[in-house]
Amino acid sequence: MLTQKQKIVKRGFDIVLSLLLFPIILIPLLILWVLSTLSAGRNGWFVQLRIGQHGKPFPFYKLRTLKGENHKDINEIIAKETAFGGWLRKTKLDEIPQLFNVLKGDMSWVGPRPDISGYADRLQGDDKIILSIKPGITGPATIKYKNEDMLLLSQSNPLEYNDTVIWPDKVKMNKEYIENWSFKRDLLYLWQSIF
Repeated sequence: MLTQKQKIVKRGFDIVLSLLLFPIILIPLLILWVLSTLSAGRNGWFVQLRIGQHGKPFPFYKLRTLKGENHKDINEIIAKETAFGGWLRKTKLDEIPQLFNVLKGDMSWVGPRPDISGYADRLQGDDKIILSIKPGITGPATIKYKNEDMLLLSQSNPLEYNDTVIWPDKVKMNKEYIENWSFKRDLLYLWQSIF
């Protein structure tokens, strides 16, 4: 578990990097929001409740990539994905609004990805360490499963595969990340996510 000093270093880095990037990404974000709105036929700003630090829900921001209402099944998600939305997801540009989550203090640049209710909030025993820190935009599990949608689509039962293979592996990786946290490793994960 991170010490108080490590948490202060991590949060300080989150704020500094966010403030440096904010002026650079503001205009591109507005353009992407307009294009996402036109593509999806509704507000291009997507908000969903996710589980954060200490199991508390928070509004999670993304750019909208799907037409119609929210979809849960992976096949339905791909079927409803707009052409522009597919490009946003592939390039990960749909994640840019999470800069606001980082500035608000709901998220960090690096950490376990925040999940919807039914996963992270049901962790038991030692696995609950994952909820001791802010969820992140990227991290070791995010990098390993960068093509998670395609991996799930190749399975006969995507939900079962997620629940029995991917999710337990992510839990293991996220626990190891927290137990061995260092600022240097956070920088490495950011570098790997970009390049």
